[in-house]
Amino acid sequence: MSEYTDKELLEMFRESDFKNFAFKQIIEKYQERLYWHIRKIVISHEDSDDILQNTFVKVWRGLSQFREDAKLYTWLYRIATNESLTFLKQKKKRQSIPFLDVEHHLANTLESDHYFNGEQIELKLQKAILTLPEKQRLVFNMKYFDEMKYEDMSGILDTSVGALKASYHHAVKKIEKYLKEH
Repeated sequence: MSEYTDKELLEMFRESDFKNFAFKQIIEKYQERLYWHIRKIVISHEDSDDILQNTFVKVWRGLSQFREDAKLYTWLYRIATNESLTFLKQKKKRQSIPFLDVEHHLANTLESDHYFNGEQIELKLQKAILTLPEKQRLVFNMKYFDEMKYEDMSGILDTSVGALKASYHHAVKKIEKYLKEH
């Protein structure tokens, strides 16, 4: 199977005869990367699967109006990020979790998650990441794990490159401090 470029996939999607095929190719191309991006935000495997499904439903509904002002994967990441953040906000409301306890709740979820098979150091790193404010956590995950360029993050998070660099720098310092203290 040859891998299609995003441009080719978008062109195929706009042709009614190839719409389903093109969408299936987009899912195959991006689902794993989006899953892990979502998973780093919400921690739970089951929640990540649900959010990924919601993300692709939104993509299906909006793809015909996609203007290609941004790269396709930037647009997909933005939808996945927004879906993840919306999920966390709704979870806070439903479970009446105080805002400051959300990270603690996510850390407990991480420890009890039977899908997590990382070593102690990885668990410690994930706990350190969960102590970060939401935006720093997003920026750190995108830069450190996804190796995303600041310019692409800027399109996803609608923030300046300078602010993203500062957020990443502060996140790294906080993680280093956490790792030294724990």
